[in-house]
Formats: sequence, structure tokens, C-alpha cells
Amino acid sequence: MQSMTEKLVSVLTIRPYEPSDYDAVWHLHIYALQKAGAYVGDGPWDDDMRNIEGVYMNDRSIFLVGLCETQLVAMGAFRQVTRLFPSKILPNYPPEGLRDRAQITRMRVHPDFQGRGFGHQILRALEIQATEFGYKTLHLETSVLQIAAQTLYRKNGFQETERLVVRGLDSILFEKAIG
Repeated sequence: MQSMTEKLVSVLTIRPYEPSDYDAVWHLHIYALQKAGAYVGDGPWDDDMRNIEGVYMNDRSIFLVGLCETQLVAMGAFRQVTRLFPSKILPNYPPEGLRDRAQITRMRVHPDFQGRGFGHQILRALEIQATEFGYKTLHLETSVLQIAAQTLYRKNGFQETERLVVRGLDSILFEKAIG
């Protein structure tokens, strides 16, 4: 167990996902959701996690991991929006307008490492990269059970746009203009 001093001086190293990260990323994905009470089981909603290179490692998407020493303790990604989820978020929104929108997704921090600013660091790195890729708007979805995530997003300028049920969980949609 780390002392309070050790917790305060923990450094997060952020880098793009590598194929050798797969097992640690999958474990963090499941474990963090379980601890938050937001895990709904394995299903097609996790298909992107089975093909991280194909979905996120291209010229308009990215998947980042955060390491504390050698342990993978944080992650987050974004990808270009190809459709609005759900489509009622912006009724009649022209598809060509989606080129300027990215969806933040797969934000996770290992529960034992929460409260150290790692989520903020991953989110900020994603925002910087999204701006460099030319995106103007970010949006994301989180469950009402994930209080720490909601706090993180609000502190970083995301505004709640809608509440709805996603895979049986009450969820909140957030959005932020970045460009």
C-alpha cells in the first residue's frame, strides 16, 4: 500500500496504445466499470475494444493509455463521429457536419489510482490531440452511476445536453466546444 506522499508524487506517462497493452486495457475496462456499478456484461457494445487498432489507431482517432511506472492505470480514446448516438441528440443535423465532431470514449482510471488527476491528464491529452486533428466539438456519454466521471467532465468544461437510457443504465450526454 502506498503512503499519502507516494500517492501525491505519482507521475502518469501518457502514450498511444500498443498491441501489447491489450490484456491490461481489457482488464482495466471491465474492472473500472464493475467497481463503478456500471458494468452490463460483455456484448456487441464492446466490439471496438476487441479491435482497438482498427477502430482508434488511424489519422482521425486515437486511444491513449496512462502508465504509473510500468502499470497501466488509465486510458481514454476518441473517434470521429459517423452518426450521432442517439440520433435524437441533434435532430436534422447534417451528416457533413459530423466531420468536426469526435466522441470521447473508454475513459477509465483504475479505482486504486483515482483522485490523483490521472483522468484529467488523459482527458486533456485527448482534447489537445482532437484540436490538432481539427475537431471543433467533443461529446461523450457516461452513466449516472459514474459520479467521479461526471465531476471530471463538468470541471473540464463539458456541458450536459441530455439524459437517456443506454443499455439499461440511466446515462448523461455531455458536449464541449474545443475549436
